[in-house]
Amino acid sequence: MQSASRQFLQRLIPPIPPAVRDEFAILSATRLQKQSRALFLAMFLTIPFVLYASSTGAEPWIRYGMPLAMASFCLIGFISLIKDRNACDSPDLARKFIAEATFFSATICVLVSIWCVLSWVNAPADMQLFYPFTLAMGSLTTIYTLATIRLAAVLNIIIGIVPITIILLLSGDPLSWSAAASLIMVTTFLFRLITQQNDQFINLLLLQHEMRELAHTDPLTGLFNRRVLGEHLERQIAEEDHQRAFTVALIDLDAFKPINDQFGHAVGDQLLVEVANRLQRACGKNGIVARIGGDEFAILLSPDSAISASACADHMLAALVPPCIVQDHVIRVQASIGIASWPRDGITANSLLEAADKQLYAVKDHATETQAFVSKNRQKLRSTNG
Repeated sequence: MQSASRQFLQRLIPPIPPAVRDEFAILSATRLQKQSRALFLAMFLTIPFVLYASSTGAEPWIRYGMPLAMASFCLIGFISLIKDRNACDSPDLARKFIAEATFFSATICVLVSIWCVLSWVNAPADMQLFYPFTLAMGSLTTIYTLATIRLAAVLNIIIGIVPITIILLLSGDPLSWSAAASLIMVTTFLFRLITQQNDQFINLLLLQHEMRELAHTDPLTGLFNRRVLGEHLERQIAEEDHQRAFTVALIDLDAFKPINDQFGHAVGDQLLVEVANRLQRACGKNGIVARIGGDEFAILLSPDSAISASACADHMLAALVPPCIVQDHVIRVQASIGIASWPRDGITANSLLEAADKQLYAVKDHATETQAFVSKNRQKLRSTNG
């Protein structure tokens, strides 16, 4: 029973996907803030007509007290929205504004609904339909204004539309039945429209998020790409704090092509993903890892990183020492690394990357020479032993 209720609530008010939750909150709050001003002002200006049309048979607190209380709430809401223009500056502020708007709208809706029901009960038969009509117009307008906040819209339907609809259905009057049927039809149509707009809105945000991810990340490893690395570099350099040096490292895997040739590109791709994960763990929170080529990676360590420039190479290479197991293949990865520090090795992004690249190829050349020297000595040793 509980699971069925939970599933129903999730279908009625589905959760916002985490990837776009903050952006959805900001955009919803922005839209609500703009439209709520006009709504509060319109509701406040409607109060004199409500007072004029109040049921003469109702108690004074119903005829005058409740409309004046509604007017006070609307005026307070309008003034607070005029003063507070920073509700959408951050996701937390936006969520706080949405919560307040949900509570505020529900409170006003309770007052309006009670006023409508009590006025309907005390009104002459020929005037009773005026109150559901007035309530419907106000509630449906409010529900539309709260379109992107599905919880608030649902609360306004339950509090504002449902009670008077039930009363109309139980009245025994065919004209009231017709009014109730119209309310149900219009409310259902509006809620369906709100649901579709919400779904389209969320899907659009998800599509934009995916496009941004594709523009900023490597599709295979999920790491940042060269463009984002450059942006982070420029941002770090712009701080111009020469007392806080930072490090750039370029890493190139050695003999990666033979791995692709021997085991296939699928194994090679999974190996790159494993290398990316290891570098990210080794880098820690105070640094970013980017994939800038086929088997080339770059690391930017912030000034707050515990990894010094002198220890960076050993630290990163040590992360690659344990063998990688990919599709039952045990593969040992070797890599060359070039290090550059700002501002010692360069003061611009390009000069830093060039310095790291030069050191990388110097390391590769040295490794090649060493390997050639070792191979030559082995051949001599074999010839001597032979």
